[in-house]
Amino acid sequence: MKLSDGEKLIALMLADLHEHLEIDGDLDAGFVKNAIYNDHLWSIPFKYSGLDFEGGDLPEEVSEVLNIMEMWRFIEYHYSQLSDANKTEVARLANPFGDNPQFSGFDGNNETEYMSIAQCIVEDLDRFNEFQDRDLNSHAPSLDGYRRMLPVFERLRSASVYNDSISVDEIVSILIERVHPSHRS
Repeated sequence: MKLSDGEKLIALMLADLHEHLEIDGDLDAGFVKNAIYNDHLWSIPFKYSGLDFEGGDLPEEVSEVLNIMEMWRFIEYHYSQLSDANKTEVARLANPFGDNPQFSGFDGNNETEYMSIAQCIVEDLDRFNEFQDRDLNSHAPSLDGYRRMLPVFERLRSASVYNDSISVDEIVSILIERVHPSHRS
């Protein structure tokens, strides 16, 4: 979705009127305002998918964040299904990222756009509720590691579509990709 500057002003003024008059309509005026102010116009057709918006393709960054969050949902779920002994093994084999692996978000200084997209997905669009109460600022660059993890995750996910569990080695194979290749032993 694209809006001209004039269309943004009109939408913001209508949203202000909507809120001021306390209209209980189908569209959330506060959400629309946040989407405009935070340059998350993509989130409007995402939230209101029943409306027929033109050019509904998500921006590349949004698709990438969704894929990364889906990967972490997969990792966290399958890790939670492991025995304590297997969790210890993951911690040992995927050091330093194997001890209770959790999605920590994106770097607020260098990956701000990605962090903002993740926050919008979790907080405004109510998706990935398991990440709801987390600070999605990793305070360290994360994107490169996530990008290395994604291809391994995609292969495992497609191979385990009908299998409810994955092995320790499979979880480790995803997590170890966070370690830059130049730092692996």
